Amino acid sequence: MKVFSLFNDKTKKGVEGRRQSLDKVKSAFSKTDKVIWMHAASLGEYEQGLPVLEKLKERFSDHKILVTFFSPSGYENVVKKKHIADVICYLPFDKKTTVKEFVSHFDVKLFFTVKYDYWYNLLTELKEKDVKIYVISALFYESQSFFTSYGKWFVKQLQRNVDWFFHQTPFSLALAKSVGLVKSSVTGDTRFDRVKQLQIRDNHVDYITDFINGNKAVVFGSSWQAEEKIAEMVSRKNSAIKIIIAPHDLKRVEHLKNIFPDALLYSELKDFQPSVFNSQLLIIDSIGLLSKLYSYADIAVVGGGFHSAGLHNILEAATFGVPVIFGNHYKKNPEADDLIAGNGGKSFADEHEAAEFVLFLANEDNEEELVTMSQNAKNFIDEKPNSTEMILQKILS
Repeated sequence: MKVFSLFNDKTKKGVEGRRQSLDKVKSAFSKTDKVIWMHAASLGEYEQGLPVLEKLKERFSDHKILVTFFSPSGYENVVKKKHIADVICYLPFDKKTTVKEFVSHFDVKLFFTVKYDYWYNLLTELKEKDVKIYVISALFYESQSFFTSYGKWFVKQLQRNVDWFFHQTPFSLALAKSVGLVKSSVTGDTRFDRVKQLQIRDNHVDYITDFINGNKAVVFGSSWQAEEKIAEMVSRKNSAIKIIIAPHDLKRVEHLKNIFPDALLYSELKDFQPSVFNSQLLIIDSIGLLSKLYSYADIAVVGGGFHSAGLHNILEAATFGVPVIFGNHYKKNPEADDLIAGNGGKSFADEHEAAEFVLFLANEDNEEELVTMSQNAKNFIDEKPNSTEMILQKILS
């Protein structure tokens, strides 16, 4: 990573950020402070673990909270927001001496990692200190190294050190048990608990109702180039559809303005009267609005699924009863298959086909299909069990 950081800004941020991690915990914690520690690879894993962390904080109000990240994108998104952690920092590199020094400055009572981010020296050091270790929303899949001949040594380490795996799916549980990770149970995906909470908060976003003005609205969430291509085709074939694009990276805003020269920027709407909101397309150049914007959508197109970056969060849209359209690169997202099976979402390998389906759903002649898929999407979320409570019952037992 240190070598790669010379050529990659994102990696450079991670390397430089890790130099500050030890100082952060030393300044915030004493060696006698009781600490609950959540580790998340990136933002998605953080969102999965947060419902459990919040409940643990309620139960153990005298404990301090540490959240660590591996990815710069996860760290930078969360550290700027309101959060319950006493310290948010990068996870130190997994060197034995580095980990031992880091952990020595506070008293870890409970540690959990989210989904599938495992670090050998970290788990070993924590278990030597008799820390309770859990994996929340665990997800095993066949191509992981655990299921190869050369991965057996790490499986043995997990057998020794992890007190319990809380799996998202029965398939993940079966894979884990096939290699001897029997301290496991299926509790589902905690993200469903998180997105259910979105339904009952205030989801108002200034200017959006005036912009949509009673038309069908398609929200393109965390868009990449492929999703922007879909937006371009939809706008060209049906000028009555209102399109809202929230790009994955705000660096794409300038590029989007080149593609859609007549589009409005959200940051500029405050300077206009609603009568000026006659553009078909709105570009969101602000952070933190996307999950609320889905509440205004009739259809959602979620980014990341048309290339190897991986699919972004489709549940934030589905929770509002919005049909979700996405690409077919989502092998680490079992919820995508389930949403498709429940006819609340649809996946495509080709952007043109995805655009045609969006146009199909937006057509007034197909209102019945839109209503059906909308209800199916909402049912898909609402019918899921409360994973957080199931996990807490086991941890506290």
